[in-house]
Amino acid sequence: MSTAAPPPRLRDDVERALVVTAHPDDVDFGAAGTVAGWVKAGIQVAYCICTSGDAGGFDDTPRAQMGPLREAEQRTAAAELGVEDVTFLGHPDGRLVPSIELRRDISREIRRFRPQRVLTQSPEIWWRRIGASHPDHRATGEAALAAVYPDARNPFAHPELLAADGLDAWTVHEMWLMAAPDERVNHAVDITDTFDRKLAALRAHVSQTAQLGDLDARLRPWHTYWARKFGFPEGRLAEAFQVVSVG
Repeated sequence: MSTAAPPPRLRDDVERALVVTAHPDDVDFGAAGTVAGWVKAGIQVAYCICTSGDAGGFDDTPRAQMGPLREAEQRTAAAELGVEDVTFLGHPDGRLVPSIELRRDISREIRRFRPQRVLTQSPEIWWRRIGASHPDHRATGEAALAAVYPDARNPFAHPELLAADGLDAWTVHEMWLMAAPDERVNHAVDITDTFDRKLAALRAHVSQTAQLGDLDARLRPWHTYWARKFGFPEGRLAEAFQVVSVG
């Protein structure tokens, strides 16, 4: 069974991809298998994490320790996939809004890393899986979209990025959105061969996943669902996205 949304026309000139998420572990739940495949294919990947995740976790960790702990866990998880470039923006966890400051900070990372592709979170509510549409996720998606178009490409937006940081305008041509509503999803990536890397990355987030039990059993049915929806052979696993051509 194939998706109803028209398939995207993917770029074949991608050398660098920037991942922009709200919290540590968001990329690993949503796209770690895909990221691992990109790295394996020779694409440079960098992470831009808007918060340090200090409002997450459980009562077994003092609040003052949670942010630094989650940053360390994300760096370890990134290394499991071959990603070394990880930046934390330090915005308040649980209180993200698509402010001009957040747009500027994401634009700074786009201009610094100069990606052809940006992977981020959908700014829309996915009513069937409301947990994937955390307000911080949607705020990140909205701010990242504004950073891609028009901010990062506009030489007159955020002039301090050029004046203080020497960062020229940069144009991103392709966005991939995680946790988009079903009717928007138009592309799936076979992650069968990188699923073990996804599990390893998620297990690095000990403060978040240690209490979840068998991650394989939790995740495999979901990735099987997307593989079947996109007509992959039986037994394959997939991550799914809304891919948008920015122009």
